[in-house]
Amino acid sequence: MTPLAEQIAMRIRATGPMPLPEYMRICLLDGRHGYYATRDPFGRAGDFTTAPEIHQIFGELCGLALAQAWMDQGSPAPFTLAEPGPGRGTLMADMLRAIRLAPGMSEAAQVALIEASAHLRKVQAQRVPKATHLDSVEDLPAIPLFLMANEFIDALPIRQYQMGADGWHERLVGLSDVGTLAMGLGPVVPLGRKGRPGDIVEECPEGVAAIRSIASRIAAHGGAAIIVDYGGWNGYGDSFQALRDHAPEDPLANPGLADLTAHVDFAPLAAAALDAGAQVSRPIHQGDWLQLLGIEARANALTRAGDAGAAAALHRLTDPQEMGHLFKAIAIWPKGAPAVPGFTPLE
Repeated sequence: MTPLAEQIAMRIRATGPMPLPEYMRICLLDGRHGYYATRDPFGRAGDFTTAPEIHQIFGELCGLALAQAWMDQGSPAPFTLAEPGPGRGTLMADMLRAIRLAPGMSEAAQVALIEASAHLRKVQAQRVPKATHLDSVEDLPAIPLFLMANEFIDALPIRQYQMGADGWHERLVGLSDVGTLAMGLGPVVPLGRKGRPGDIVEECPEGVAAIRSIASRIAAHGGAAIIVDYGGWNGYGDSFQALRDHAPEDPLANPGLADLTAHVDFAPLAAAALDAGAQVSRPIHQGDWLQLLGIEARANALTRAGDAGAAAALHRLTDPQEMGHLFKAIAIWPKGAPAVPGFTPLE
């Protein structure tokens, strides 16, 4: 067992099986042994590679999409340019470089990075020194908000429910007969969803709350948000997973040593944005969205300028067999305002 696995097992022996959100929170954020508290997980030397780490072109296009939305809404100043879960700060650094093309936008931007990991805050401060760190989206100021979230929701804790013969049961982390961590079922819960025995559904309450908070600010003060992540719409099934050294593994096998994520269900996120009074888009494949923004022309221009990695990045970011269809995007903007570039309203 890893040190964190032993710590979790001791807690389970003392207080009983652990809800999945508590398990994920400990594994990712424990101050001594948590995954994000002890390492830089990004890139080839880490456990996974995100779109901004593949090439600058992703962050540039995200920044330009937000810049167009900012201009479409009358270039409000000041405004917050925010990113939750900003990794190394690569995406924000690339967006800041891109928005210089919009006159006055850089000067009006108050940059905010929402990060729970003290270790990653230090990394981000080196790349985006002008940024202010916040603990939560709830801490964002009451001014126009332009926000980009890439692979943020998938890392938030989820709850899982499994249909049994007598109804839905919450799935909990407990101990096997030999003392290792194992999944089990809690008492019946009134979930209010249809299902067949064996079906599993997932909920991400923190993700819904975050989107509701973001959308409320946008509805009240103006702005736009773009959320990119992997997932689907009203999905069923067990998507809880761990990634270590760029390969999947059992999410209960090595607590603290592997990244834990789950696929994002965009349907409740869209519903939360609508409930908050904002307009939300239909989901779109990442590859299709980037093509609408002109990624191919930008990649070709970079290739002609001597960027040897631009063509490979274009393929990886947009090809349906790579990240192009696995990742989806939605956008949020105020009702009555022009749509964020590349998105159409959800009706």
